[in-house]
Formats: sequence, structure tokens, C-alpha cells
Amino acid sequence: MTDPHIREINDIVYLRHLPNMIVMAPKDENELRHMIHSALEYGHPTAIRFPKGRVYGVDLDKKLEVLPLGKAELLKPGKDLLLAFGNMVHDCLHAAERLEKEGISLAVANARFAQPLDRDLILSYAKSGGTVITAEEGVTAGGFGSAVRELLDSEGKENVRFFQTGLPVEIYPVGKVEQIKRMYGLDEDGLVKKLRNFYGRGDEAPETSSG
Repeated sequence: MTDPHIREINDIVYLRHLPNMIVMAPKDENELRHMIHSALEYGHPTAIRFPKGRVYGVDLDKKLEVLPLGKAELLKPGKDLLLAFGNMVHDCLHAAERLEKEGISLAVANARFAQPLDRDLILSYAKSGGTVITAEEGVTAGGFGSAVRELLDSEGKENVRFFQTGLPVEIYPVGKVEQIKRMYGLDEDGLVKKLRNFYGRGDEAPETSSG
């Protein structure tokens, strides 16, 4: 029998290739409510990806709004773009705040959408000498980060420095979301370490790809 977690970490890969499919993931329980409301208004097949883990305990808006289709939410200004999808947002934001004190300036965006992507936001950071980083709690091969890389390549941005972090393609143990993220360095501490290495501030070789 297939481990149910295997399907969960591969869903971004197969869903984003379906014609007219909208693929969303909320940063918290409040945004999930807005996404469900939005899905009923978009008029297209929509998949909403959310973890089985704990909620954050954020305040819930009384009025539900339709989220602008394909538009990310910029949460923190910075020099390079760290684009986080779904439940990676909070860990990325905390990691970026720690790295800011070390001289690594990261703009953190809540991607919201894996399909369609926020083309304007991504390309605004994809300039000569720019850096785009993606983070997802899903397999990187063909996932959210791959979609961003494809966009950069299609726009002639092959020379933009690019770093994709997520899960490798392998068999995973059954476990809670927090456990899986910690095992593969996708929690706050793991992201700090990965990004330090990427910027040459750590002890390991950078895990970078550049087209």
C-alpha cells in the first residue's frame, strides 16, 4: 500500500501541469479560509494544499475576500527574493530575520500560487546579479521551484543566481509535518544553515543551481 505522505509531497508536481488548474497553498489558517472562498469564485479547477500539522493561532478575518489570482504577498523587503510556498512561509520569514543580522538581505514573499505564478514579482528580482530562492515542502523535481526556474528560463533569465530547496525524490517515513521538515532541513534552523551555505557563510559547499 502506498504511504499517504508520498502522495502529499508529489501533489504540486502533477497538479500544476493540468490545463487551467489553479494550485494554491496558504501560509496559515486565516489565509486558508480566504483561499476556499476564492476557489469558489475563480471559475477554474482549483487545488488548495495545506498541511495536517498544527495551526498558528492567528486572528481570523470576519470578512472573506477573493485573493488576486496569481499574486504573491510580500512580507519582508530585501535585496534577494526568497519565495516561500505554503507552510514554508513562517519558517522562511523567521530564518530571513535571523540572516538579516548577519548581512544577508532577503525579501520574503508568500507565493500563495504555484500555478499561476506571480510573474511580475519574480521577474522584478530576476535582474543582472540578482538572486531568486524558492522553498517548498514538496519534492523539488518538477515542483514549485521548478516552475519558477522554468519561468526564469523562458524569460531569458538563465544567468540569475537560483537556489531551490525542498524534498528530494525518495521514500519517506510516516511522520508529522514538523518532523519531516526538521529531518530534511526545511525548518527554521535548517533553512538558516542552507542559506548560510548558499551565500558562502557556512561550513558546507553551496547547494546552488544557475541554469
